[in-house]
Amino acid sequence: MRPFHSALAAACVLVAAGCSSDNATGPTVEASNVSAFIPGHSGLRGKLQDIVAEANGGLGFNMWATILDRNGLVVDVVFSGDRRGDQWPGSRVISAQKANTANAFSLKDFALSTANLYAAVQPGGSLFGLQESNPVDPAVAYGGSASSFGTNHDFMIGKRIGGVNVFGGGLALYTPSGRLIGGIGLSGDTSCTDHIIAWKLRHSLNLDNVPAGVGEGNTDNIIFSSDETINGFEHPKCDPEAVTIAEGLPTDFPVGPDE
Repeated sequence: MRPFHSALAAACVLVAAGCSSDNATGPTVEASNVSAFIPGHSGLRGKLQDIVAEANGGLGFNMWATILDRNGLVVDVVFSGDRRGDQWPGSRVISAQKANTANAFSLKDFALSTANLYAAVQPGGSLFGLQESNPVDPAVAYGGSASSFGTNHDFMIGKRIGGVNVFGGGLALYTPSGRLIGGIGLSGDTSCTDHIIAWKLRHSLNLDNVPAGVGEGNTDNIIFSSDETINGFEHPKCDPEAVTIAEGLPTDFPVGPDE
């Protein structure tokens, strides 16, 4: 049996509490320096560009990626195109929302991707209304000069963006030893392709050591609706190529000591 029932209840408690990972006397035990696990701004952007150039289904568009830490602080924002206008401008903030959501609703022993939340927030779903909680801080989302968006001087970096997004593209980040250290969000294409590219980028960072989840292989992978798989965590299908790629993503992540 998958160990998500008790963890989901704990996640619902977090919803009521506002999902703050701060502690008045200092950082939580789960806080960690995410920057130690990513290859800097240029390195992260290069990895994203390499993955966007692969077959990922969808529309083949350029992407935004945001990483934040366990306390909800944005660590980096990158884009894959030559210029910030080469990908949907609105996807910058959406990518940050997705990173925040995956971090806010994952635990050290249980991961939920944003794709896992779609069905649960529909009318009548067990988490209906979640998408209205924890709103984006517009002063953080749209502050600063637009010319700095997606650079290592992006105004969001070092600040809490907030926000909840409930379709594919957001994943929690787990170190090789299984420590939860934050979240990653991708946006710029179909929601299924956003999930695929987020999955590949997380894997390239070796931050996909997921302890448990509701998806195939006991992970946080996307679940597509069918008569055989209905458990309240499904996501609508996108184009057939993206569905095939998403269902074939690797889901076996051995856990070992951090490097």
